[in-house]
Amino acid sequence: MIRRMILAAAVATACLAAPCAGTAHADQLDDILKAGRIRIATDLAIPPSGMMDAAMKPTGSDVETAELLAKDWGLQLEFVQTTGAARIPNVQTGKADIIISTLSVTPERAKVIDFSRPYAALQSVVGCLASLDIKGWDDLKGRTIGVSRGTTQDTTLTNMKDRALTIARYDDDATMVTAAISGQADCVATSATIVHQIGVKEPSRPFEPRVPITTFDLAVGVRKGEPKLVEKLNAWIGENLKNGKLNAIYKKFHGSELPENMRS
Repeated sequence: MIRRMILAAAVATACLAAPCAGTAHADQLDDILKAGRIRIATDLAIPPSGMMDAAMKPTGSDVETAELLAKDWGLQLEFVQTTGAARIPNVQTGKADIIISTLSVTPERAKVIDFSRPYAALQSVVGCLASLDIKGWDDLKGRTIGVSRGTTQDTTLTNMKDRALTIARYDDDATMVTAAISGQADCVATSATIVHQIGVKEPSRPFEPRVPITTFDLAVGVRKGEPKLVEKLNAWIGENLKNGKLNAIYKKFHGSELPENMRS
């Protein structure tokens, strides 16, 4: 009897540390549908992907993508405002259900979250003040390059140790853009779209894309171990790429169409 009691206690302790056989795994998609709402982490300080309009209402390509998703799924939409560095922790800690926030697909990120199929693309560049003669990486020596902390551009430039780049990190894209507008930064590493936005905000300091970094697929981020949610997202993205709705949203805010291979 004592031995059986000890064995039962050991099994119970083990089940606290890890799920036991036969224990049901909570499914996030079921939880979302049951709640009737979806919480989406979106950075609202990176125009034109996410921003606030004159009436302080969220707008932008990621915002309209999130709104379309919630509408198609018949769910109430709750935006979880975030920054680049906080996007992934938001879903890991359960603060948000998914991420729609210019989230580039990278091998490093795929180790800690899962991705949907791509719904958009991001051309990553170093953009500089138009009056500067910058044609390649060698021309950037001795110049400070502004970058948003925790972004793929931050990671890429940090790993380019052989080029001895000088990097100034900002907490978010809005702060980085402000630095460029105010003259604190003459070069920034970000998306080509944001580079163009600098000149829109301050015509006296137009920036131009000068050094290409790479082109990233943008996808919806989901916490690890939610295959049903990823499958449903993939089906939704495929349908809305085919019917042109996602391309129309992207073109409305970015002024160009999605890559042809993504739309076909």
